[in-house]
Order: sequence, then C-alpha cells, then structure tokens
Amino acid sequence: MQEDKDQIWPLIAVFVPFSLASIGGGTSIFAGIQHQAVDVQHWVTSQEFVEMFAISRAAPGPGSLLVTLIGWKVAGWLGALVATLALFLPSSLLIFGIARIWSRFRGRSWHTALERGLAPIGVGLTLAGVLAIARIAGFGPLGWAVAGGSALLLGFRPKTHPLLLLAGGACVFALLKVWYP
Repeated sequence: MQEDKDQIWPLIAVFVPFSLASIGGGTSIFAGIQHQAVDVQHWVTSQEFVEMFAISRAAPGPGSLLVTLIGWKVAGWLGALVATLALFLPSSLLIFGIARIWSRFRGRSWHTALERGLAPIGVGLTLAGVLAIARIAGFGPLGWAVAGGSALLLGFRPKTHPLLLLAGGACVFALLKVWYP
C-alpha cells in the first residue's frame, strides 16, 4: 500500500468529529463513516466498505477498527495509524476528563436526565449504523430474517456467544445455496 500523505489531514478531519459523536459506541457512527468514506471522500467503494466492515467485525478488538482499514487503504501504514488515533484519542481524552468529575454529581436531577436522554440517542445512532451496513450489503429477505432472529435470540439469551450466531447464519445461507443453487 502506497502512502499518500496528502490524505492525512482529510482522515483527521473526518474521524475526529466521529470520535466526539460516538454516543453509544463505535457502531453508532458506522452510518456516518460509510457516508464519508464511500459517498463524500470516495476513499472506498460500497463493496470495499462492506468487506472492511466484515473484517473488522471478525477480528479481535473493537469493530470500529474499520477506520484503521480505511486509513490503510487511503494512505498506507501512516494512514492506518492516523485514522485510528483520530477516532480513538479525542473521545478517550474527553471521557477521561468527564469521568474524573462525573461521579461527583451522581444523583442530581440534571445528571439523571442527561443519562436518560443520551441512551435513546445511542440506540438510534447504532440502529442507523446497522441499517447503513444492511443497505450497502444488499440484505434480502433472508438476510433480514437472520438479522432479526439473531437480535431476538440475543434479546432473550444475551449470553449467547457471537460465534454461534455467525455459524448459524452461515449455515442458513449455505443450506439455502445447496438447496437452491
């Protein structure tokens, strides 16, 4: 991968704001990352984004390491490092600072209201990320059924190992391919 140092500042400009807006975790910003990386910056194609998303979800560590792969595609190893730091460093520093004073105000009405208000925002952003990935991955009815079944199973049995869900989904699609080539 050839390093393109001209893309370093655009990587920073795209990923730092996502770092500070990642309420609900990395999944909450996937829709925005997809829009920026595919539609606005044209760093990757839709297919490449889905492939990078799959790799980042299969690899150990946070799924938001997707930005590392995007950075690597855009500007080589330097791009991977810059994109990763741009996503993880600002929010980490912000949370470190907030956490030092947050517990002092626990129990106050504005504290509780803020926590309750941020929870649905995090869920909504996460859902938008899931829908963006599903849209560009070309989910069909079977894909939605497997996704819905996985969500239901995790809702009732939250300790189900994710590899079981992955294996189950793979088996469903493999069997369908065997029966309907």
